Amino acid sequence: MTQSAAPEPDDEPAFYLDKSDPAVWKALNAFTLQVRKVTDDAGLPRAVVELASVRISQINGCAFCLDLHGRLAVEAGVPERKLHVLPAWREAGLFTVLERAALDIAEAVTHLPDDEERVAVLARARAELGDARYSALCWAAVSMNAFNRVSIVSRHKVRP
Repeated sequence: MTQSAAPEPDDEPAFYLDKSDPAVWKALNAFTLQVRKVTDDAGLPRAVVELASVRISQINGCAFCLDLHGRLAVEAGVPERKLHVLPAWREAGLFTVLERAALDIAEAVTHLPDDEERVAVLARARAELGDARYSALCWAAVSMNAFNRVSIVSRHKVRP
């Protein structure tokens, strides 16, 4: 008796988490709108927030969000050159102090490194940014990570 192979992921019917409970999806979107208000109120340029969103999506491997936020980053004024070197941003020498602090937060909130490293990275970012911008970028990272997970679990495809 031969065992049948497990179905390929693309053979499985799609289950869109965002469609399964519209009230939760609506609440997540409302949360993100509030985060957008906080980042705007903190005076954070949209380009910086989108740059962090792209980095978070790279780390999480979310193709749908990489496509979306890559385009939004370019629309917000992020040079494509910065997007091309984003995985090696520390070595690139192209990023401003604000962008480096935002990327530090993005990575620390996404990876959740050990407590000592996380505390040190986030403390440096907070000292550089001040409380309002630091808090806003942390919330933006939490929000982006939530959306990455919804898209990954739902297996959202990149739109043509």
